[in-house]
Amino acid sequence: MCNSDAAPQVYIKYKYVKRTVGSVHNFVDEKLQHIMANTYHQIYLQTVFAVKYRRAMIKKEWQAKLFSVIGNLINESNCKTIIVNGVEDHVHCFFSLRPAISVSELMKSVKAKSAKYVNDNKLTKQRFEWQKGFGVFSYSQSSIHAVYNYILHQQSHHKRQNFMDEYVELPETYRIEYDKKYIFQEPV
Repeated sequence: MCNSDAAPQVYIKYKYVKRTVGSVHNFVDEKLQHIMANTYHQIYLQTVFAVKYRRAMIKKEWQAKLFSVIGNLINESNCKTIIVNGVEDHVHCFFSLRPAISVSELMKSVKAKSAKYVNDNKLTKQRFEWQKGFGVFSYSQSSIHAVYNYILHQQSHHKRQNFMDEYVELPETYRIEYDKKYIFQEPV
């Protein structure tokens, strides 16, 4: 049994209410159910991931279909795809994440199922795989238009800047500590 001085505090209508651990959950459920009947969220994420060894395997002939498959996989998880685009060796996904979904689990599923799609449809002569890991970056509502346009224009963007320089720029912009040797395996 929990001593009442050590019991958690629950903030309800400007008061801290002390309850024992066992009754806090029930108390909150009963008293706040009408106040918090739904979960409201606005979580905008961009994920970036590459073909294994950064091989230029995503061909223009089936690129749009692959990006559509990836967008549909994101939507099937009850997240909302805004745009998916990329070039021969990597993909950018911009979407609204549902809070009940782990971005790691979502990307694990999207990458596995989209690679399976490529392989099942024999779109490449050799086995298609995504490289391990991904980058994920968050954005505010006011950034949606800029991020959308950035991803939309990937082909022209990469005529000016290569993928490795682009990818290293993202963690630097977001002040994310990283070890360059682990960002991506060298291209083959």
